[in-house]
Amino acid sequence: MNKRAVILLSGGLDSTTALAIAKEKGFECYTMSFNYGQRTVAELEAAKKVSAQHGAKKHIEVNLDMTEIGGSALTDHSIDVPVGEALEQEEDIPVTYVPARNTVFLSIALGWAEVLQANHIFVGVNAVDYSGYPDCRPEFVEAFEQMANLATKAGVNGHKMHIEAPLIDMTKAQIIKKGIELGVDYGLTVSCYNATADGRACGQCDSCILRKQGFEEQGFNDPTPYQ
Repeated sequence: MNKRAVILLSGGLDSTTALAIAKEKGFECYTMSFNYGQRTVAELEAAKKVSAQHGAKKHIEVNLDMTEIGGSALTDHSIDVPVGEALEQEEDIPVTYVPARNTVFLSIALGWAEVLQANHIFVGVNAVDYSGYPDCRPEFVEAFEQMANLATKAGVNGHKMHIEAPLIDMTKAQIIKKGIELGVDYGLTVSCYNATADGRACGQCDSCILRKQGFEEQGFNDPTPYQ
């Protein structure tokens, strides 16, 4: 059997680096993106390009409308995306948190992994330079892996499912350094919470600020097209 992995691929910097790491580790990669009603639809096209660049065996895009429940600046246009201030606020969970997003995404990825007989799922969550999301923390990843092995045929039959979060303890600068070492073209990626249809970033949201800081810390040229 081939060494297979499902990679959750948003088209952003972190998930693209996670894909490159999975490929480096020798996995046959199957990438999965979600059209969930997010503001930045340009990231979906980015995910397709990134998947092709890294030689993924197959890429699928799952339609899942999370605008029906709302509750996030990324899925509800009546809630403004914070500009330049959210990282400085003491509240640890900003309005860009999408309720249960990573739980839902990983659950669907888990189903595909079972079909593919893949025992590894890669997710680009990060608990160092991030926006305080509860579903980007090590405790969440560990708990989901435990659940995955209770909830699947593979798990209960002794074929352990592994949730791989290779970026969990890395700073944004370290992630960028690793990606460049692995040949990632970050110019293809879209990280902005409020990018234009053609992928130009706002340069002011939390995600843009963290991305810019990472490139500056490493002394690398930031290839991001800004508005």
